[in-house]
Amino acid sequence: MNRIRSLALLGAATLAAGGLTALAPGIAQAADVNVVRNGGFESGLANWSCSGGSGASVSSPVFAGAGALRAAPAGQDNARCSQTVTVKPNSTYTLSTQVQGSYVYLGATGTGTQDVSTWTPGSGAGWQKLSTTFSTGPNTTQVSVWTHGWYGQTPYVIDEFSVVGPDGGGGTDPGPSIPGAPAGTAVSGQSASALTLSWNAVGGAAGYHVYQDGVRVKSVTDASAQITGLAAATSYSFQVSAYNAAGEGTRSAPVTGTTTGGGPGPGPNPSVPKHALTGYWQNFNNGATVQKLSDVSNEYDIIAVSFADATTTPGAITFNLDSAGLNGYTVPQFKADIAAKKTAGKSVILSIGGEKGTISVNDSASANNLANSAWALMQEYGFNGIDIDLENGLNPTYMTQALRALSAKAGPSMVLTMAPQTIDMQSTQGGYFRTALNVKDILTVVNMQYYNSGAMNGCDGKVYSQGSVDFLTALACIQLEGGLDPSQVGIGVPASPSGAGSGYVSPTIVNNALDCLARGTNCGSFKPSKTYPGLRGAMTWSTNWDAKAGSAWSNAVGPKVHALP
Repeated sequence: MNRIRSLALLGAATLAAGGLTALAPGIAQAADVNVVRNGGFESGLANWSCSGGSGASVSSPVFAGAGALRAAPAGQDNARCSQTVTVKPNSTYTLSTQVQGSYVYLGATGTGTQDVSTWTPGSGAGWQKLSTTFSTGPNTTQVSVWTHGWYGQTPYVIDEFSVVGPDGGGGTDPGPSIPGAPAGTAVSGQSASALTLSWNAVGGAAGYHVYQDGVRVKSVTDASAQITGLAAATSYSFQVSAYNAAGEGTRSAPVTGTTTGGGPGPGPNPSVPKHALTGYWQNFNNGATVQKLSDVSNEYDIIAVSFADATTTPGAITFNLDSAGLNGYTVPQFKADIAAKKTAGKSVILSIGGEKGTISVNDSASANNLANSAWALMQEYGFNGIDIDLENGLNPTYMTQALRALSAKAGPSMVLTMAPQTIDMQSTQGGYFRTALNVKDILTVVNMQYYNSGAMNGCDGKVYSQGSVDFLTALACIQLEGGLDPSQVGIGVPASPSGAGSGYVSPTIVNNALDCLARGTNCGSFKPSKTYPGLRGAMTWSTNWDAKAGSAWSNAVGPKVHALP
């Protein structure tokens, strides 16, 4: 069918105004089809005939897809375009099309009953839908359907022409199915007046439409586009849809891009230092030093409060301070300590997930629940943002939706971090990696966990075992060369052997890895092909285990991070 889905897909239901109406049990409903061929004009004027050569296939304006019909009345010619369709006797058909222009007519001739027509005087501006119905006679198997303008009037445009009713046996126009929404939409290049977008190619797509702040601004055939003529230091929202002969698919999740120039500095979170140390703070007592937030070393620039709690509402989170386990630490004290850390230039964020985290975001409803509940907690406690530490995988489509919805509420100062496991960042096609690239324009840092891991592939294709400089540098290289900015890559390690089951490395190894990546010095057998002086820094689990070990980790790694070039 040409962009009209068969009602057979509805099973025992039929479309009705305002919803679905169930059929009586045991009564079969014949599937209606669109008996017009090339009703979207994606194949030019194939199957159509226009009087006096008055018709032409155009790519703009279109209602959907990539083509439409434009016809120009001239002299005594009203620019009539028609097609003969095969129908079933004693049947009812709905005839409709989208039109632009004044005095545009739509009708059917040779119905065997009463021929029909309708028209719109219109104003010529915007798309309008014309629709009418006709019934066929007992011996009618073919009907001429047509559209035309009026003498002396300006050209008109039509698109999405359909005649929906029982299949007359003359064949329908199945065409390809409408393509799905593009995934992986990201801002991959920025300047003061232009932004470059990229996305994952969609199977069966003939091309893509790019929307800027809800308005279509470009159509391309490749999975990328440069949008020019933008204002400096300005944020824009973009969506992309795929189209083919069957029509235009659903738009992608919005992605925000900000042009350079005129602003306070690069990136959406100027409060986070260029090189930052991240530490997870434990909201529970597991044998590590029990701390208040005020006890956390000043070496830490980002403090991730661990963890948010799941609720009975899918995707929604809450936070419950473990006052009993934290020696009577009260909520008012906790909130005051967050405010004090922020005054000192630190970011305090809420971590979602952890080893036992059960939060799942697998549809739009749960994505909205996560965004709304996280925003409520940010307002209640003063958190600067959130950390995603879901260790049982995530859905990149709906996690992207949730993070973008939260960013829209919180604004450009929101801090967004991630702590995937090594297996999650081996390929850009993995859910975590795809999510990170999807939200690259609002992402602060990915601190991958280089521990509790087996051997993994490095970016050179060789296998490296945890616990070495090579493991840290060769795996970080995958992220650095896979699309993340160096400022969005950090090295996550345990603060002491007690902080993880395996993978602990001494602060010296961490510092050597930082030097190797940022300066090209102190490398092991693996040496990156280039340096990444913009590397964000390092992360540890946890500030509590660090304190238990006399703050040896933060006292050694913190100064190294802050002294990176």
